[in-house]
Amino acid sequence: MDDLKTATKASPISLTDGAVTQLNRLFNEKEVPEGYGLRVGIKGGGCSGFSYVLGFDEKTDKDDEFNVNGITVFMEKSHGLYLLGMEIDWLDGLNNRGFVFNNPNAKDTCGCGTSFNA
Repeated sequence: MDDLKTATKASPISLTDGAVTQLNRLFNEKEVPEGYGLRVGIKGGGCSGFSYVLGFDEKTDKDDEFNVNGITVFMEKSHGLYLLGMEIDWLDGLNNRGFVFNNPNAKDTCGCGTSFNA
């Protein structure tokens, strides 16, 4: 029954097509083990108070699991409050290259875009 709840739970975040393409490429290049998913979260630190967490990891008891555009996403339940409505994008331009976090809950962000204050 828990699997059914997990499968129907709406994701608090979204991934753009560019982010999905890069994540699938990284998943294959890094030979991520079976059963791992994309961990999205926050941690204390950074120049604005919180830093984003983005990487491949195993699910823990503290996590909710979501399917976002075919990507399995793990997020600690307590992080949803800070990340609700966030979009993760991939930029590949002359000035910027990498994942970008568009978080409507961020009151302040740093210049690098990887930390925020809520």
